[in-house]
Amino acid sequence: MTEQPNGKVTIDGREYAVSDLSQDALNQLSSMTVVDRKIGELQQQIAIYQTARNAYAQALAAALPKD
Repeated sequence: MTEQPNGKVTIDGREYAVSDLSQDALNQLSSMTVVDRKIGELQQQIAIYQTARNAYAQALAAALPKD
């Protein structure tokens, strides 16, 4: 789904005028937009957590006894 500044939206490769969408379709589009934004936020958080985990793994490796 891609929203364009000209009042159109592309869904599954097909372009629609936002003004032609039913209220139900507008509600679904709004919900999808909210969910897409939240997914992006969660992906950023996962990247932060993975970076922290890698740092902990390196610190653990350095703290282990040497043979």
